[in-house]
Amino acid sequence: MEALTNLLLGFSVALTPGNLFWCFVGVFLGTVVGILPGLGPAATIAMLLPLTFKMDHTAAIIMLAGIYYGSKYGGSTTSILLNVPGESASVVTCLDGYQMARQGRAGPALGISAIASFVAGTVGVIGLMLIAPPVARFALRFGPPEYFALMVLGLTMVVFLAGRSMIKGLLAMLVGLWLAGVGTDLFTAESRFTFGHMELLDGIDFVVVSIGIFAVAEVMVNMESRGGAELFRVPRGIRNLMPTLKDLKDCRFAFLNGSVIGFLIGVLPGAGSTIASFLSYGAEKAFSRYPEKFGTGVIEGVAAPEGANNSETGGALVPLLTLGIPGSNATAILLAALILWGIKPGPLLIQDHPALFWGLVSSMYVGNVMLLVLNLPLVPLFAQILRVPYFILYPGILGISVVGVYSVSNSLFDVWMLGLFGILGYAMRKLDFPAAPLVLGMVLGDGMERALRQSLMMSQGHLSVIVTRPLSATMICLALAILIMPLVNKVRSFRLKAVEQDV
Repeated sequence: MEALTNLLLGFSVALTPGNLFWCFVGVFLGTVVGILPGLGPAATIAMLLPLTFKMDHTAAIIMLAGIYYGSKYGGSTTSILLNVPGESASVVTCLDGYQMARQGRAGPALGISAIASFVAGTVGVIGLMLIAPPVARFALRFGPPEYFALMVLGLTMVVFLAGRSMIKGLLAMLVGLWLAGVGTDLFTAESRFTFGHMELLDGIDFVVVSIGIFAVAEVMVNMESRGGAELFRVPRGIRNLMPTLKDLKDCRFAFLNGSVIGFLIGVLPGAGSTIASFLSYGAEKAFSRYPEKFGTGVIEGVAAPEGANNSETGGALVPLLTLGIPGSNATAILLAALILWGIKPGPLLIQDHPALFWGLVSSMYVGNVMLLVLNLPLVPLFAQILRVPYFILYPGILGISVVGVYSVSNSLFDVWMLGLFGILGYAMRKLDFPAAPLVLGMVLGDGMERALRQSLMMSQGHLSVIVTRPLSATMICLALAILIMPLVNKVRSFRLKAVEQDV
């Protein structure tokens, strides 16, 4: 009863004309930011932060939060249509979303992405409303050993992303881990693998690598084809551009999987939507009746990671609002905004500022409805992008890629690096090396190294700290089981073949 009373208070705040307007502004800007690769919600929130000083604090946090979760909706658009992931969490969407676009199913892919985002985003808000305090207390049990084990578990997803050869997948992942090590050591301040280039002291930006590996390499491969104009088939008619009832039925478990995994991972500060989307995709593939089809244009392969990506935002707000602990760049800026306004996030936030907390929660319900209404009608419009002739589309993709990369740090060096990683991605495509494990290794490598070294400092150099703590030991055992499972299956199939030959 108390929850219902609080929710009614929240809606009375969120549904005022002014707050509705700022909620729409936030989700609209978030969608645009998500579509544009390289900008990102954190940079957008930081740029708009000075404008919020004279705004009502509740309206301001509603708008900034709208940018945060609205960007998750827009991030799938370029991933599906152009194979250009704007952020690390959108990489998984490229695997099946872009293949669906090439098969003439860009509309259903965009539609299921919007629906999955709505369902999972709503679940994340419900989780934020009902179980925020107890889940936040559980998250406090995660120390460096647990985070290291979580990263290891995330890296085992390479088993589900490796394609036909696990060896090639593991090699690609190792290259990604090496790329994550480029830059300045956080503990010793020494440069690593910079080869004398000062531009590499800050490391290699993920946007440069992902756009080069996926988008530029895709253009290079397709330019070899004389039939480039026929690469995409876009059916006419609204009916063929929206998910069918069969698509929705196929994705019912993917919605649930993405919603739950995304929220739980989001609660862990520092885990992020990237791990959530990879874990959700891996879980969906592991329990699928046709895992071999993933990566070829399976609609569940779009619904699961997109759901996890959006549900993670609700989870990420749990430690921010209840403990004052940000888990990502965007939530760190939201934390800074609250502090600048004189509002201290923590266990007393709900008690001291009920209108702000419940107004924000209720506005996320409203914002998710706005995003669904905003994005679904745009599916036919977005799908028509693929009707553009290839001699216009490919230079356009390259132009978007260059602008997106240059906008990250205004550096021409990054543009040259984009070309280098484009060539690397092209070579990987030709040699049948999967690209997703490389990106996964790069995204998780930095956090994994930091957690491992902090764990060793805690235990004075003893690795046993990772396997003697219950949570970390459980995740390590689960990761080993995932890695061993394919080997067991190969041995079993080999023995069956031997028995059949003897018979």
